[in-house]
Amino acid sequence: MKILHLLDHSLPISDGYAMRSRKVLAAVRDAGFEPLVLTSPKHEQYVPGPVPPEDRIDGIRHVRSGKVGGRLPVVKERALMDRIRARLASLVRQEGVRLIHAHSPVLNVLPALRVARQNRVPVVYEIRAFWEDAAVDQGTHREWGLRYRVIRALETRACRRADAVVTICEGLREDLVARGIPAEKITVVPNAVDPDELRPVARDPALRARWGVGEADFVVGFIGSFYHYEGLDLLLHALARLTTAVTGDGSRVTGGKRPHVRAVFIGGGQEDERLRALARDLGVADRVVFAGRIPHTEVPAAYAACDALVLPRKSIRLTELVTPLKPLEAMALNTPVIASDVGGHRELVRDGETGLLFPAGDPKALADRILALARDPDRAARLVKQGKRWVLAERTWRRNGEIYRGVYGKSWEASPHDS
Repeated sequence: MKILHLLDHSLPISDGYAMRSRKVLAAVRDAGFEPLVLTSPKHEQYVPGPVPPEDRIDGIRHVRSGKVGGRLPVVKERALMDRIRARLASLVRQEGVRLIHAHSPVLNVLPALRVARQNRVPVVYEIRAFWEDAAVDQGTHREWGLRYRVIRALETRACRRADAVVTICEGLREDLVARGIPAEKITVVPNAVDPDELRPVARDPALRARWGVGEADFVVGFIGSFYHYEGLDLLLHALARLTTAVTGDGSRVTGGKRPHVRAVFIGGGQEDERLRALARDLGVADRVVFAGRIPHTEVPAAYAACDALVLPRKSIRLTELVTPLKPLEAMALNTPVIASDVGGHRELVRDGETGLLFPAGDPKALADRILALARDPDRAARLVKQGKRWVLAERTWRRNGEIYRGVYGKSWEASPHDS
C-alpha cells in the first residue's frame, strides 16, 4: 500500500522536523507500507544551491515541488498551496497512492484535503506543533492577533475534515479535544528513538579536552537550536550562582565541596550572540563553551562527554503543549536529564525517577538541581538506569510503526471517499 507523505522539508536539512520525518518514514516502511515523499516549496528555500527534482534518501523516493515566487502575505501562501496541490494531484494519479499523510504546518494539509477528495483517498493529518504558536515565539505573529486566530481556525477546520489526526504528544491532543475535535479521531504517535541507531558510546577524554573542560569538571550540556523559549539564558544565570572554584583535591562530587560546573552549548541559532554577551556580563564566559553545530553522527559522543543534559525551557504555550526529542535521546544514551517542569517535559520526565525537574524560570532551583546531581553520582546512575528502561519500553520507532498501522486502518474506516 503506497502512502504519500507530504512534508514541509526533509533531509539533507538536518533539524528536528527532518529527523523525525526520516524516522516516521522508516517506521512506516518497516510496518509494511510503501512511503513516497513530496516536500513543499519551502524545502528549496532552506537548501543552499540547486535542488534536484527528486532523490532517494534511505532508499525512499523524495519528490521536490520546486520554488515559487511571491513575497506578499497571503499571495505567497496561496502560491505555495497551489504548487503543492498541482504536484500532489499528479503524483496521486501517477503513483497509485492509497492514502495521503500530510505533516504540519497547516499549509500542507489544506491542498492535501482537496486532492484527496477529488481522488477518493483518505487523509491523515499529523501535527507536530501549532504553527501559530511557533510564530509567536519567533516574533512574526502576535498571540491571539488576527493572523494567529485565522491560522488557528484553519488548523481546527483541517482537523475536522481529515479522516484521522496524529499528534506527537498529549498536550496537543488535549488542546484539539478542547476545540471540539472528537477524541477518538486523534492518535498520539510520540517522539521516539531507534535503539539500533542511537547506541551509547564510551566517553572520549579528547572531546572534553577539545572543549577545554577537565575530567574533574561537572559538565552540563545543551544540544539543539538556540531559540528564546529554550531558556538558555536561565542556565547562564544558574551557572553564575555556581561560580565558586574547586576546593581541596578538586573532586567534583565529594560531600560538601562545591563542584566546578561547566556548561557546553552545542548547536546555534538566533540567540547565539545574545547568549555570548550575557555570559560575559554575568562573568561566566570562561565557564561556558559554545561548541557550534555538530553532525548527527557525533551526537552520541557529545552526550557521553556531558555529565547531564539541561533543558531549561521557558513556560509558554508552545513548550507547555509540545514534547521535545532531546530528553529521550539523553535517556537512550545514558545521560541524566535536568529539565524545567513545563508540560512538554512532564510528559517525558518523571521527577526523581527518570530525571530531575525544576520550576520553570527559576535559576536558583536549576542551580540546586545541578549541584545535587553533581554531588551524588549514585543518584545520577539510578536516573540513567530508570530512564533507559522507560524509553526502551515506551518510546521506540518500532512501537510507533505499529501505531501508524492502526491510524491508517482507522482513516480508511472513517473515510467515505474510498472505493
